[in-house]
Amino acid sequence: MTRKPSTHIDLLLPWPPSVNHYWGQVGNRRFIGKKGKEFRKYVLQSCLDMGVVSLEGRLAVHVSLNPPDRRKRDIDNILKALLDACEHAGCYASDSQIDELHVIRQTNIQGGSCSILVYPI
Repeated sequence: MTRKPSTHIDLLLPWPPSVNHYWGQVGNRRFIGKKGKEFRKYVLQSCLDMGVVSLEGRLAVHVSLNPPDRRKRDIDNILKALLDACEHAGCYASDSQIDELHVIRQTNIQGGSCSILVYPI
């Protein structure tokens, strides 16, 4: 069975781990930590459930973040984990395909969430 190519990918995901929780380090060795692996697994399963087919060419990404609480956060710390997990899940071959990136912080919601829309440009 051949899948029809996707025109876009639209995912609603839990709040991603920050860069500090996504990666771990022992000495000079960096690795994806427990929270990072759990998030990647969730994104992968979401993409499998939706039948996502990898997007090709140059891409635009729109991200809406709903933080879990009122703590101060740098929204750019969330992006690395999110974009890496989407690449791992097969949304695109490489995050180097992304030419446009729009990020907006929305209202706080309990537990937090983020939505990501990826489409060709």
